Amino acid sequence: MKKGTYNRFWRWHFFGALFMAPLLITLTLSGIGYLFYNNVENAAYKDLFFGNSDETYQLTIDEGISLVKQENDGFEVSKIMIMDEPYNTRLTLTSDSGEEKYVFLDKHNEIVGSQNPKFTYANIMRNIHSSLFAGGTVVNYLVELAACWAIFLLFSGLYMTFKSRALKKPKKSTRRLKFKRIHALIGTIITIPMIILIFTGLPWSAFMGNFIYTASQEHPSIGTPLLQQQPPTSDMSEIPWATRKEEAPESEKPDPHANHGGHGNMPGMDMENDGISVEKLMWKVRDEKISKPYSIVYPFSEDGVFTVSKGSNTGVTGMDVSPAEEMTSYFDQYSGDLISKVGYDEYGILAKWFTWGIPLHEGHLFGWPNKIINLVVCLAFLFLIFYGFKMWLSRKRKGNLSAPPKTTSSISIGFIALMVILGVIMPLFGISLLIVLAIEGILYLVTKGKDTSNVN
Repeated sequence: MKKGTYNRFWRWHFFGALFMAPLLITLTLSGIGYLFYNNVENAAYKDLFFGNSDETYQLTIDEGISLVKQENDGFEVSKIMIMDEPYNTRLTLTSDSGEEKYVFLDKHNEIVGSQNPKFTYANIMRNIHSSLFAGGTVVNYLVELAACWAIFLLFSGLYMTFKSRALKKPKKSTRRLKFKRIHALIGTIITIPMIILIFTGLPWSAFMGNFIYTASQEHPSIGTPLLQQQPPTSDMSEIPWATRKEEAPESEKPDPHANHGGHGNMPGMDMENDGISVEKLMWKVRDEKISKPYSIVYPFSEDGVFTVSKGSNTGVTGMDVSPAEEMTSYFDQYSGDLISKVGYDEYGILAKWFTWGIPLHEGHLFGWPNKIINLVVCLAFLFLIFYGFKMWLSRKRKGNLSAPPKTTSSISIGFIALMVILGVIMPLFGISLLIVLAIEGILYLVTKGKDTSNVN
């Protein structure tokens, strides 16, 4: 590539880093916080997760659920997390206004306590990391855009490192060259692991994540299995990524003369009168050799089903399983019979890739080593940003931005090809590139106009 290409990379790398650094620092720090959410929550919520109620009378799970409903007027039970020992069972309650509450039951199915989901450590870290705790489409797109620009910064930095031989020790070292060498060395080492981390996090992004999931749904041979189903619930955060938007099958509507009643089972209804009890459903689950931990999502209509699932990226402390153990099964709400079951083996290659990639991104795919590797990469990325700014400040002139010089040379085919490839792979990045090009074009015309007027 020509010298002009190097300067163009340098200029875009500079401005990209300058504008995206605050976001990238926030995402990295919140990502580090989320890496250890299980460990933090096990300690912070020890009484809720592992403690016992003062009541020692043994209740059935259904009696425990009825007690929860009595003590939480206006709320209905929508989900149950059946945890493995020593964790307590967690119920998710939802009100008509959309407010949520977590309630925990001990081994006697007695109430231990409750939580406001908005302020749990895991949810705070997740909301900061995915939407800066502000939410909204624009913010979600902005977070995704920062991730896309991070990939460009890594690629462009790698190009400039080898083009300028920044890793070679200079004969006469200066402060700026020292910072440049450290910046280049860190960037070279973490480029591949950082790109892996970013791409394994994109399934949760607003624009590209939806595109990936849609592709996975529309092409079952490479994505998720095709089921003729009806959505079981509007919020399925504990259901595996690969089947989260799958439509659930319908329960066979009962004979209206068979004491089932003619109305539907909304979340939290008395299942003993209108359908199979949770305790009996759990027997059916055991018969299907589905082991703990798993979640139960209530049916939402008279032809809805119980959704029982095991996920590798639930975001719930104590609920994650190995990707190979992921499964989503659907049980008839009246008979409790298994209607259909989708397991990891039925996933296409795209769904399998992200089923492994998401827990890798979250740091719990292979235990503590995964957390430590992710932590080291994230800390290195923060040092990369730090030394990048140190390098800029070491050459910055007072009262001047000291941005890399503009280049008037023609754009090389290699540069165009790389930008097109990145723009196609990351559409939001491609759109932002068009905006950058438009701004550069306007600045060029303004500068050219001033030069012409000065000549005249």
